[in-house]
Amino acid sequence: MSLNPIDLSQYGLHVDDVIRNAMPARLYEYAVADHHAVIAASGALATRSGDKTGRSPKDKRIVDEPQTSDDIWWGDINIRLTDRSFAINRQRAIDYLNTRPRLFVFDGFAGWDPDHQLRVRVIAESAYHALFMHNMLIRPSAEQLADFGDPDMVILNAGSFPANPYTSQMTSKTSVDLSFEHREMVILGTQYAGEMKKGVFTVMNYLMPKQGVLSMHCSANEGDAGDVSLFFGLSGTGKTTLSTDPHRQLIGDDEHCWTDQGIFNIEGGCYAKVIHLSPENEPEIYQAIRFGAVLENVVYDDGTHVVNYDDASITENTRVAYPIDFIERAKQPCVGGHPQNIIFLTCDAFGVLPPVSCLTPQQAMYHYISGYTAKVAGTEMGVNEPTATFSACFGAAFLVWHPTKYAELLAERMQRHGSRAWLVNTGWSGGGAGVGQRMSLPHTRAIIDAIHDGSLAEAPTQTDPMFGFEVPQTCPNVPSELLWPKNAWGDDEGYETAARRLADLFRQNFEKYETGADDEIAAAGPRG
Repeated sequence: MSLNPIDLSQYGLHVDDVIRNAMPARLYEYAVADHHAVIAASGALATRSGDKTGRSPKDKRIVDEPQTSDDIWWGDINIRLTDRSFAINRQRAIDYLNTRPRLFVFDGFAGWDPDHQLRVRVIAESAYHALFMHNMLIRPSAEQLADFGDPDMVILNAGSFPANPYTSQMTSKTSVDLSFEHREMVILGTQYAGEMKKGVFTVMNYLMPKQGVLSMHCSANEGDAGDVSLFFGLSGTGKTTLSTDPHRQLIGDDEHCWTDQGIFNIEGGCYAKVIHLSPENEPEIYQAIRFGAVLENVVYDDGTHVVNYDDASITENTRVAYPIDFIERAKQPCVGGHPQNIIFLTCDAFGVLPPVSCLTPQQAMYHYISGYTAKVAGTEMGVNEPTATFSACFGAAFLVWHPTKYAELLAERMQRHGSRAWLVNTGWSGGGAGVGQRMSLPHTRAIIDAIHDGSLAEAPTQTDPMFGFEVPQTCPNVPSELLWPKNAWGDDEGYETAARRLADLFRQNFEKYETGADDEIAAAGPRG
């Protein structure tokens, strides 16, 4: 029997059994029975996302439509799709969903600010996907659900059914298609739940700047005095970990908007990586993995269902999704004032960047547009070499407008509200990966604490000759020798070689943005 009956015929769907906005216990029941999920020892639902254990950015498409075409930053990130190919993929999804004995619907909101809120409807065959979006969207009250009306965005998730690779503009059996005109997203060939989450973010990244609101791929928290900090960073830099602070209230861990009134979280939950998770280093996240949370692609003991968070045999991208109120110091509603501190996180595997640097407004724009981090890639011979990764605005995969549009909005707001910008390196010190040491989490937390209590802003600084930013010479609870990278290396020639190499990579990456950036921003990059 259907729960919270809803007519889906307007989408071409005619399945009798539709489960709408079921509570977690009910979704657990279906997930365990239908989709090979298990209940982990902690009480969380543990499941697999199939062959795809991460997003498929090369399979993402946006329909080229007359009313939005001139706005979109077309290229390798926003790949064009014809309306005809979208219609074919949509029909393929509808035909498949109509063969299912049961469908799950979740209606929820994106955006905690009522003036900028998006009504989102998710239609899927999987209870796992319904529970995931129950956690990630803002959950409506019974009254809001009864009066939900027509959604602003519909996600048709037929992810266990493949796209036809012979359809025009398809490159594989996976396709994630977005139409702004039809206000629909169609998913084929991937069950990875993060595609839905990031699809909603992509829509917000288009709609919000159109309204003069800055959408941002960042986490946010607030101190007891009401001071707000934003944390930008790519995967693996510590964005979720560092924003989940036992001494501050969490506003959100991944997606926010900055309006004339302040900031608001787009989501109703958190989506954290759990590889190597421990209760000692990340107690708040560890304790959030309980009944109602969704664990993805983790390895667990068949007998006890105890999860081994150090096992990456399925993927390094093991994840958990949970409602934000699973964090003890979460702030609800998830809104805050104008940020005092903007923190750009990077994991520099070259070991060149200081653990913390203070940025001028122009340097902040340069590093925001650059969106740098580095990864350690293993070679066949077991040698690790740093690989630079640049992602505009620390989230290029989700941008719709040209990156300079977001950067200009950030610059305007920082200038108007006097926000201070910092670059924090959570990567290597004393040498690159394989030679130096990874910055310890306690030292990085001490740096963040010093930013928040104001002591770092008062510390004496030294100008980095290659990158031009000011480097604090002292920081409470951090050894001073770590703060100046060249001293930490103990090998002047080796450091200079690595610094020049990284500076060249910055310059090469920024070339594609120079035509859209003013001269002051372009000049704020590495020197020499």
